[in-house]
Amino acid sequence: MLKRIHGGAMFTGDGSTLPALEERTSSQIAEKRAIARTAAARIRDRDAVLLDGGTTTLEVARLLVGRPLQIVTNSLPIANLFASSHETDLILLGGYVYPKTGVALGPLTVGMIADIHVHQTILSVGGITAKGLFNSNLLLAETERQMMHCADEVVVVADHTKIGRQALAFLCELSEVDALIVDRQLTAAQRELLDQAGAPVILAGEAAEGPSS
Repeated sequence: MLKRIHGGAMFTGDGSTLPALEERTSSQIAEKRAIARTAAARIRDRDAVLLDGGTTTLEVARLLVGRPLQIVTNSLPIANLFASSHETDLILLGGYVYPKTGVALGPLTVGMIADIHVHQTILSVGGITAKGLFNSNLLLAETERQMMHCADEVVVVADHTKIGRQALAFLCELSEVDALIVDRQLTAAQRELLDQAGAPVILAGEAAEGPSS
């Protein structure tokens, strides 16, 4: 049930496989872009921002190109956006690169994150329930937990299709994130789930408030 990789092992059972990035990019694209605009508006110039490798964080990254920021990421597609930018400092996290998604995961990545501090970590997730946040890969969840620990503020970006869905690996409780940015296509039941769980919800398009100083 385990595949040996450099620096550790990866679970290969059902549910561990992430869909390829290109398969996920086109789904809910309007919602993801609305979420991205709200997330990007909360980021201040000269902030240090850590972006994980989801499709919604990729939309956030597109809006940050050309701004004076320090960008930290484990995503090759996101890093490629900033590789030639003179305005942005880019720090690329290394490690085992998950096939098709271009995201570095695992112990080597976690070790690099331990030496980094950022103003915001912006994460995507595979599912959100009353229990908390979930993702589809055990190594990804481990890596994202370290990303949370190194930030002043943890922001989760997720479209409405993730609400009520559970995935293989538990990431954290909703109380451990500072903002959950979602689109306005939430059903009444989904909104009630988030409200009862005490999730710090920001609807895409709401007036942006940046992280506290």
